[in-house]
Amino acid sequence: MKKLFFFMIFCVSASHLMAQDKDRYSGLNEIKLNIPMAIAALPEINYERSVDDNVGIGLALSFAAEKPSVIAYRTLAMPYGRLYFGKKKTTGFFIEANLAAAQQHRITDKTDWVYDSINPYGTYTNIHIDESSFNMGFGGAIGVKLITKNSYVGEIFAGGGRLFGTSVKNGYFRMGLTIGKRF
Repeated sequence: MKKLFFFMIFCVSASHLMAQDKDRYSGLNEIKLNIPMAIAALPEINYERSVDDNVGIGLALSFAAEKPSVIAYRTLAMPYGRLYFGKKKTTGFFIEANLAAAQQHRITDKTDWVYDSINPYGTYTNIHIDESSFNMGFGGAIGVKLITKNSYVGEIFAGGGRLFGTSVKNGYFRMGLTIGKRF
């Protein structure tokens, strides 16, 4: 009788327990690599977190792999927010709003015609330009995100933005073909 009583208590308490809903807690994070930017010597790594079924927030980080004479952007950090219009969680067509923090550095040598007080008719002179700036700005993008059954993610997007202040370049172009994993 004692065993039956404990068995009944165990069954009643076990019926009130609920298992975790795996779909609800899994697949909230993504990490992605932007392939065209990596080919262009400005590799970009993205991290995105699903906040809701149709909203995601993320951070894109880029670092230049070439000299300042080739690529003016040295580092880019872009936090972004996306609104998705797909049927699955954070997939399908999206619109993006982003902020940008850009460090730029440009080194160029050029020959220019210069007028001065010594030679009023002008002379050709080599000019060395070494500019550096840190600027903030904002922009937007549109794109499509697809996901496989194995949680591999692919995106195609394009957009741009405007940098404010005295900068080497006044804007940025945001485009990509990213491949990554949702975990």
